[in-house]
Amino acid sequence: MARANRHHIPGQIWHITHRCHKREFLLKFSKDRRRWQQWLFEARKRYKLQVLDYAVTSNHIHLLVVDSNKDVIPDSLQLIAGRTAQEFNKRKQRKGAFWDDRYHATAIETGDHLLRCIAYIDLNMVRNGVVTHPSLWEHGGYNEIQHPTKRYSILDRERLIVLSGCNSDEQFRTIHRQLVEETIQSEKLDRQRQWSESVAVGGQGFIEGIKNQLNRGSFGRKTLKCDDSFILRETSAAYNGHLPTEKGLLSSKNSYYLTINDLKSSR
Repeated sequence: MARANRHHIPGQIWHITHRCHKREFLLKFSKDRRRWQQWLFEARKRYKLQVLDYAVTSNHIHLLVVDSNKDVIPDSLQLIAGRTAQEFNKRKQRKGAFWDDRYHATAIETGDHLLRCIAYIDLNMVRNGVVTHPSLWEHGGYNEIQHPTKRYSILDRERLIVLSGCNSDEQFRTIHRQLVEETIQSEKLDRQRQWSESVAVGGQGFIEGIKNQLNRGSFGRKTLKCDDSFILRETSAAYNGHLPTEKGLLSSKNSYYLTINDLKSSR
């Protein structure tokens, strides 16, 4: 049976998480984390990937991106993950999988939910006790947000400002910095699973919109209230490019499939 195309939602923000195989600490060396960042920069240049934030840890990555067309995200992740793994295995004379066979993507609403998701990503290594402040972790987007670079910029600042609902770069940086500082001071650093294990996070209207866009792909998924947000949950969810087996990062069993009518309507 032919594989279905993944469902494409133009302009949607996705929080992508991808773990090393069996949660091994294959990114424990800074040189490998830097190479992942360099390949992310290359994907931004080559495929016009719109990056809003990211963080590279010792055994997984966070990537916040905008869905611009149906090929950009899967092509970019194939490049970044594939080249990072190839270089590591060659240097270590290692064979075998570097990444888990799937990566997870959560749809994030613009505005306040986006800002909170960015703060959550930036605080990853603080949450894990590695550093006391995100500015001390060089393998993430916090420092570029707070101290913009003119060259080799990874983040799309213009999109960040617009999608966060801010009127200026200064306002965006101020709100971002305050969110991070308030979270650290409140010591509310527990892992919040909704940002990385849900299908979508946002207001109730946003969740209903995502369900409608997924059509029958949303069957069996539940909308739950979580503090001042709504989340769309299921047993497991994956954002899949449905690449050929020899190129794909994901296995087909981790993805939902569309009906023939859905495929016709999405083309």
